[in-house]
Order: sequence, then C-alpha cells, then structure tokens
Amino acid sequence: MANIQDSSQAYEDWLRAELRGEIVDKDLERKHAKMRGSAFAFLRASYWRWAETVLVICPELAAAPALLAVGDIHLENFGTWRDADGRLIWGVNDFDEAAEMPFALDLLRLATSALVADAHVAADDACAAILAGYRQGLGNPLPVVLERDRAWLRELVVVPEKERAKFWKKLEAATLELAPERYRKVLAEAMPEPVLEIKTARRVAGAGSLGRPRWVGRLDNWRGGPVVREAKALLVSSWYRVHSPGTGKISCAAMAGARHRAPDPWYAVKDGIVVRRLSPNNRKIEAEDGAFAEVSATMLEVMGLELANVHLGSRNAAEITADLASRKQGWLTGLAKKMAKATNADYQEFRR
Repeated sequence: MANIQDSSQAYEDWLRAELRGEIVDKDLERKHAKMRGSAFAFLRASYWRWAETVLVICPELAAAPALLAVGDIHLENFGTWRDADGRLIWGVNDFDEAAEMPFALDLLRLATSALVADAHVAADDACAAILAGYRQGLGNPLPVVLERDRAWLRELVVVPEKERAKFWKKLEAATLELAPERYRKVLAEAMPEPVLEIKTARRVAGAGSLGRPRWVGRLDNWRGGPVVREAKALLVSSWYRVHSPGTGKISCAAMAGARHRAPDPWYAVKDGIVVRRLSPNNRKIEAEDGAFAEVSATMLEVMGLELANVHLGSRNAAEITADLASRKQGWLTGLAKKMAKATNADYQEFRR
C-alpha cells in the first residue's frame, strides 16, 4: 500500500481531474485541518483510504455477498428528516460513496468508527450491539419512525432553540455569490415554486466531501418564511475508483429511496448533483453536540438495524444471514480493532 501522504495526493489529483476545474481549494485546506484534529475526523474524511486498505488488512471479507452498500458509513452518518407524510424519520442520510461491495464492510466501518471515536462503549459490546440490530433488521426491516416509538432517540435529536438560531445566523451571514448555471437550475427546480428568483451562496459542511462544490439556494420569504435547498457535486464512489476504475455508476438516489426506508421526499439527483432540503429541524449526530456523548449500545443497535434496512434494498436477507452464521464469534470485534489500529497509524502519520 502507498503511504498516507502519497495516497492522499493521488486521491486529490483524481478529484481535481473529475471536478474539471470546480475544486474548492479552501475547502481542501479545511479538510486537511479536520483530518489532523482527531482519528475519528480522519476516518470520516478519508473514505478513499479505507477503500484502498480494508481488503488488504481484512481479506477474509472479500468473499462476503456483495450488495449496494453505503461505503462511507460511520457514527455521524445518521440524522433526521421528514418523510412524505410529515413523520420524523431517523437513519442514514449520506450516500455519496454508495457502491456494490461485500455487505460486511459496512458493518466493519460502522464498528471501527465507534472504536476510533471512543464512543464510551467497550469494543465487544459495540460490535455485539451493531450485529444484534442488524440481525433484527434482516428479520423485520422497518424504517426508524420517531412519531410514536423510541422516545429516547427522539429526545436526543430534537433541535434546541440555540441550534436553530445558529443555523439561521450562519445561513444569513453567508456571502451571496452567483452559483454556476447548472447548480442554480437544480436549486430553482427544487423550490416549491421553481419560477421564483433565489439567492445563492457557497456552503462549507461535512468532511469527506470538502473540496467539492457545494451551494445553498434560498428564498427568504415564501408564504411567510424562508425555504432553503442545498446542491452538491456528485462523483463516482471512491470504492469504484480503487476496485473498478471503469465504473461510472452513481447509486446514491437508489439507495436513499430503497424499499425498506421512508425516504426524504426532497432528496434528488439531477445532472450529477445531489439536492436536498436544508432545515434546522433536520439534525445529524455530530461530535461537537451533546447527542454524540449519548452514543450507547442501544443507539448502535438502532444504527445496525437501519443498515439492514438499507442493505435489503438490493439483496436477499437469507444470503446475508447465512454468511453471518458462518463467521466465528468475535469476528467483527477482531477486524474492527485491526482497522482502528490502521486508521490511528495513518492519522498519526498524516499529522506529521
């Protein structure tokens, strides 16, 4: 394997070529700073490195049944949205790196993120919880709806007034800038009334996608209040870059709307751009907020269940169940520890 510096440079050279002059260099600098901040932030921001290394370090997973997987799954890749019926839904909310791969890699990356983030759950307990939830989801796949059930989770993701105010303050402070035509078109079409003029500005968010163009479009007063949409450039998954370079397929829309999910009706992919609604009411679990401190075995179990909901969009449960049954007890813990060790080694080298 290449060292982390060479790996990072090769990925960013590829990114520049794919974006064809649209790369945002300031955001790449922010990304590098985040990656030096903690091992968890490094893991979040470097899915390309995971794609390069995981089957070298854990070759025994290569033969697991393949399906359409999230790829870049981790503790912060979960959040809330409203479905078509207005219900509050919780689940995976970023599918930029979706690709066909062995199903067990998603379980491994989620478990590794819990270990690297020091989620205050012992490694054995964290992996057992993820697998328990995943098996439950395989047996009875259902979206995680927070209208009646799981009041403890709803309480965690309800957005405090302070955070709502912060959302609007940041949005209103953004410097207005005319987005390129294709982004303006997608943003305008995503509005309640596409003919209306919108204001646009660049947006800085996330970790792994920093460097890609990301734009916000807003109407300041539509029927009594503001409306906001986000548009972000999509690229082929880093998994395909490493394992199937000729593949140009982008699968995030198919995964977001999989049959066992209650999808976000404002999530869409058009012209190589993913567009979705932004709202202070949509909350992700992030390292800097209080909900992250509440990551428990119970929450990891629900994360595992949601992962099953996603996976069963493209694969039969029986094949996955049979593969899990064939694996030795403790397999996930052992491999997650190996990947956490490799991630920490790359992180320390990257910092230097």
